[in-house]
Amino acid sequence: MKADRHAKIVIIGAGAVGCAIAYHLARMGERDVLVLEKAQITHGSTWHAAGLVGQLRGKRALTRLMQNSVAVFDRLGAESGMATDWKKVGSLRLAASEARWSEIRRSIQLAKSFGFEAHQVSPAEAKRMFPHIDPKGVVGAAWIPSDGYIDPYAVTTAFAASARKGGVRIEEGVTVTAIPVAGRRALGVVTDHGTIAAEIVVNAAGYWARRVGAMAGVPVAAGVVEHQYFVTEKGLDFPADLTTLRDPDHNFYLKPDVGGSWAIGGWEEGTRAPWNQWPPFDFARELFPADMDRLELFALPAAERLPVLNEIGIKTVINGPIPVSADGEPIMGLAPELDNFYLACGFTAGIAASGGAGEAMANWIVNGDPGLDLWPFDTRRFGAPHARAAWLSARAVEAYAAYYKIHWPGEEKTAGRGLRRSPLYAPLKEAGAVFGSRFGWERANWFRSSDPDATDTPSFEGKPGWHGAVAAEVAAIRGGVALIDQSSFSKFELKGPGARAALDRIAAAAMPEAPGRAIYTQLLNARGGIEADLTILSRGEDDFLIVTGSGFGVRDAGWIGRQLPKGLALRDVTNAFAVLNLCGPRAREVLAGVTDADISNAAFPFLAARDIAVGMAEALAVRVGYVGELGWELYVPVDYGAHVYEVLKAAGAAAGIRDAGYRAIESCRLEKGYLYWSADISPETTPAEAGLGFAVAMDKGDFTGRAALAAAGAPSRRLVTLSVAGFAPFLSGETVLHAGRPVASLTSAGYGHHLGRTIGFCYLPAALAGEQGFTIEAFGTAYEAVRGPRCLYDARMERLKS
Repeated sequence: MKADRHAKIVIIGAGAVGCAIAYHLARMGERDVLVLEKAQITHGSTWHAAGLVGQLRGKRALTRLMQNSVAVFDRLGAESGMATDWKKVGSLRLAASEARWSEIRRSIQLAKSFGFEAHQVSPAEAKRMFPHIDPKGVVGAAWIPSDGYIDPYAVTTAFAASARKGGVRIEEGVTVTAIPVAGRRALGVVTDHGTIAAEIVVNAAGYWARRVGAMAGVPVAAGVVEHQYFVTEKGLDFPADLTTLRDPDHNFYLKPDVGGSWAIGGWEEGTRAPWNQWPPFDFARELFPADMDRLELFALPAAERLPVLNEIGIKTVINGPIPVSADGEPIMGLAPELDNFYLACGFTAGIAASGGAGEAMANWIVNGDPGLDLWPFDTRRFGAPHARAAWLSARAVEAYAAYYKIHWPGEEKTAGRGLRRSPLYAPLKEAGAVFGSRFGWERANWFRSSDPDATDTPSFEGKPGWHGAVAAEVAAIRGGVALIDQSSFSKFELKGPGARAALDRIAAAAMPEAPGRAIYTQLLNARGGIEADLTILSRGEDDFLIVTGSGFGVRDAGWIGRQLPKGLALRDVTNAFAVLNLCGPRAREVLAGVTDADISNAAFPFLAARDIAVGMAEALAVRVGYVGELGWELYVPVDYGAHVYEVLKAAGAAAGIRDAGYRAIESCRLEKGYLYWSADISPETTPAEAGLGFAVAMDKGDFTGRAALAAAGAPSRRLVTLSVAGFAPFLSGETVLHAGRPVASLTSAGYGHHLGRTIGFCYLPAALAGEQGFTIEAFGTAYEAVRGPRCLYDARMERLKS
């Protein structure tokens, strides 16, 4: 690319997030940084944002990111020499229903496990903190003293001023028109003011991020929708330190504003997704006309809670475009398609997140790691289908309206459904499947045929409506035979000279010596942390099939692909194979009735992989599974999938074969002690900590992460299994106490239907990992928990290997 000039790092977009990234890069000593803004600083959605700052999220790392923002806001004014109007007045969140109160109490419990200060308060205390509210119907509230609000324009200009002091250049009125790419690298940017070569390009373009990503061939699932709030007339009487207020049951938030006024907004149903997700670049510091019908959806409920609103008028209505991703969470990290193109977009709460997100992105760019486990924000959780306008619009509108809805455990999205269907979708639907969605796939969660009285009703503190159906499916898995559609597995081929050697350098386990074997392994980072948890099947000399979770394919394929030598490349074969898991103690009996292959334990042992006939079709049969029973995963060309399903159902009828779904898998894997990446294991955990040392081959030669494992001493913490007799409302994140002191939080939790116990995993300090006397707190109740073996079911693997 012929360039007019050069910058090491080019950031596209000078909103709060883009300027915060520049600010943190400057603090880390990066001087050759150029920020390009097509209009002026803040002229995307930053300038019309409300500026509320809330920190508590559902994961420790995400809460830490928001806390990091507050830490930046605390110092930024003095550091920049500019007023940011940061008001650390706290936040009050009301609960006006029992379900909401359960959700709030759970969030406060999570805060306790994170070491984050949050308090339950009574309706009377809430009234004292915010005297204008009518407490009618209020059950309780959450009080977070370190929350507050900040002026969006002021904080962004303070970021920019500090960045400039550190040597960053910010150019306004410069529009990026193209991003030339060669191989896996963005070469720089073409603008209406010339061409700039760059070593790193950062897309922080707000609600234009999808358009900017397309310039580089990178699909970005960041959409745009309309968001409204109004500012009351001045003259309200309230103290200068009045807290911010959120009443999600009445669907509104409130921020004190200048001159005795309030800014009040909400997250109403039916917002508009403009421009078919392709916003024009010439739209800058502009707004849409007010939509009073939509405004009423939160303004009228707000007036019920705040009767004084009936006595004061509306001064201004703000209706502007804001970014919303396909799941409502930000999109951060290195784009999987390129080696030097970063994304920092989709921030619905961009002002609140800016300080922490800027720091994480700067760490990612400079050090190759954000410093936090940010998987729920990671760009690799999405794929190309999620960036298509129709699907993105539907999901963005749903995510917007869900912002203040109760987020039930196990809830499923309803928009954009039916996108990807296995060849078994129709017969499973006919069999009573209740589907969920993962990475666009329709997957059976449970079956109405398992319990006609079951409902798809989640619960915080009680048994969910599907409890009985899942119990029946687990009973079939543990005592008979079940069939599970797992076609949504992400599947990749790696074949060619050097494939085995390459995988041995990437994976922690040793590749099979001969074809026809499967191995379970982790992929580690340089620190020894677990980046992926997957299965690799050896089909022939230098011919491998790599299988991972439905939602982890983009991430895991990228991790492997970046480490492959020239001449080798992964091929995505996810859509080429249906996968049927035939499992349970009678699985061999059923499979033997439809194949002429010898599937005895001697001929077909655990972890063996063979091509066999199933009915009139051929399948790659693999003796593995995620439920801890005798079974086979059958990889079948998609056009034969329905036939194989029908043959197995017919052959298993006499054995009482039952369809089972993913909720039954979850119950069984907890009983078996199987771990789930992103919950129980992550880039922040090592195999030794997680009890996965058996899957690491330290003697095979060098592999990614080996040096860190070799240098590490005994782990300071260990994953253990705790359980409680009977049903307890554990959902993950609950605080674990020992001698009355918080020592851990649950990484996964749920009910083990076969064992009749509620099970949770947690990382305990090594000194406590062998102790007893633990309690687990959930919704104000302390449950006595027993520390058992890591594997509560078939610990000797006798059933699995039978």
